[in-house]
Amino acid sequence: MNHNFHSTLEENPHRLLNVLLEGTYVRPHRHLDPPKSESFLVLEGRAVVFTFDGQGQVIQAVTLGMDPDCDCIGAELPPGTWHTILATTPCAVCYEVKPGPYQKINDKDFAAWAPAEGDPAVPAYIASLLDRVNQPHRQPADTR
Repeated sequence: MNHNFHSTLEENPHRLLNVLLEGTYVRPHRHLDPPKSESFLVLEGRAVVFTFDGQGQVIQAVTLGMDPDCDCIGAELPPGTWHTILATTPCAVCYEVKPGPYQKINDKDFAAWAPAEGDPAVPAYIASLLDRVNQPHRQPADTR
């Protein structure tokens, strides 16, 4: 569920509060048409932002929140980055900013390599992502 601070879909930038409950799933996606960056600040609770390569391999998992166990409170994703965000507490409140305008037909380019919302494979997919956060793993080198 979200609360928009912008008054129209054409307004730029879009600013909103996005409330994620634990278990909420947004299929990994990127903002490609047109390319858009996206920023998240977690104001309450904790969430993990995952970024992926084009084949669905996790590039990075960053825990966001205001408590000392978190990596940082926010993240900014470059345009065209494959990503998703998962709450790791019963509720996570995120302040989100991304360029407008919003056009549902092309806002998100969903990943073919990840299950769609409502697919029975979603809980196992979420668990596989969160297992990466709970176990030490080597971060790939930055190739930019």
